Amino acid sequence: MAKKDKIQYVCAECGWTTSKWSGFCQGCKKWNTLEEVLPEISQENHPVIDLSGRIHKIADISCENEIRYSTGCGELDRVLGGGLVKGSIVLLGGEPGIGKSTLLLQICQFMGENHIVLYVSGEESGRQIRLRAERLGVSSDNLYILTETDAQAVCDTIGISKPDIVIIDSIQTMQITQISSTPGSLTQVRECTNLFMHTAKKLEIPTLIVGHVNKDGAIAGPKVMEHIVDTVLFFEGERHMSYRVLRAVKNRFGSTNEIGVFDMQDKGLKEVENPSQMLLAGRPLGVSGTCIACVMEGSRPILAEVQTLVSKSGYSSPKRTATGFDYNRMSLLLAVLEKRFGLAYGALDVYLNIVGGFRLDEPAGDLPVALALYSSLTDKPIPDKLIAIGEVGLAGEIRNVSHIVKRVEEARRMGFELCIVPKQALNALPKSSKTLRIFGVDNLRQSFGVLAKLDSEQQEQTD
Repeated sequence: MAKKDKIQYVCAECGWTTSKWSGFCQGCKKWNTLEEVLPEISQENHPVIDLSGRIHKIADISCENEIRYSTGCGELDRVLGGGLVKGSIVLLGGEPGIGKSTLLLQICQFMGENHIVLYVSGEESGRQIRLRAERLGVSSDNLYILTETDAQAVCDTIGISKPDIVIIDSIQTMQITQISSTPGSLTQVRECTNLFMHTAKKLEIPTLIVGHVNKDGAIAGPKVMEHIVDTVLFFEGERHMSYRVLRAVKNRFGSTNEIGVFDMQDKGLKEVENPSQMLLAGRPLGVSGTCIACVMEGSRPILAEVQTLVSKSGYSSPKRTATGFDYNRMSLLLAVLEKRFGLAYGALDVYLNIVGGFRLDEPAGDLPVALALYSSLTDKPIPDKLIAIGEVGLAGEIRNVSHIVKRVEEARRMGFELCIVPKQALNALPKSSKTLRIFGVDNLRQSFGVLAKLDSEQQEQTD
């Protein structure tokens, strides 16, 4: 009875603790949120442990021989910060069917050339994995498969076999038999992840763990896993589109700003080394309401197409929709255009879309969105070879943005000939260019003037 008295149940929402399970939390008043936790270890009569001999000065700790394993996938290595760090534990999350298992099985082909890879599957049988490997062209002799859901048995096997790299697919299927809760529960996910973490650190074996997402789109058990693992990667993409984006949510060994872009094909995932070309493929020419923006993803500039549609509303309350762009930011830009420049959007429906399932979530996208809204309202196309970069303030001013040189160079590389940038950025840009004509503007009115000037020049050339 004394052992049972130590068992506690903790609410996953508010942290309320009780010694008896119930379907209702007395703390936050929510149902089915109590999870069993392991019995606490009594501190009574605990022997004193002296670890003073293991204390070292930080300057005496060597980091010259840091080992990173290349995955053979440039996009994945970019997001990881250069490759898998020895002894690190990486969590890869995403929706079912997005390509998590496909990506990890594909990198086994390259990593298996020089390293022993242990693929632990709790979802598929060995035969199913073999069939998928044949479809993906994975036939490494150093790839070993283990189908097991007992986390302790898996860790013991890792300690005996000592592979170079371990892949766990997935953490929601793993369980510790001493815990009574079901696999995938908060307690099981936390304790299994903690067990794999200790094994990876002790044996210095890099471990990749697949994690599913819950109904809200977040990695299942995120708050109890993120602080345990070293890196959290999130695989995202539209199910009806072939392109996938890999983002780093947390990374102790690199930047969290980098992204990797993949194309899902019949024979697996293919790296997209030029995302700008992918996002701009098939864009309409000579159509009003479109403009090209440039967003920085870490150190990589990416061009994306902004499309807007402004039409007469058939309802008393106009409809506003934004896909891939912050809705509140779009409302702010519409208010600036109405208040500062007298453009009437109040009785019009406004639709905004960033093409390709991409998300434009930095201030540099304000100016292209504002120009696209202006173009759609006036029904005057923006030149096809024009790109706009800049942040829009509440007074209609155009403010400078970071990495302006990289953005302009990417536009030049993609064949654009015209570029509207904040006037403050002109000092940082080359004074002259044979292939790119740059316009510096202080406010939106000057930006509209640039469009009018370019339109008149085009008409003169036509005449």
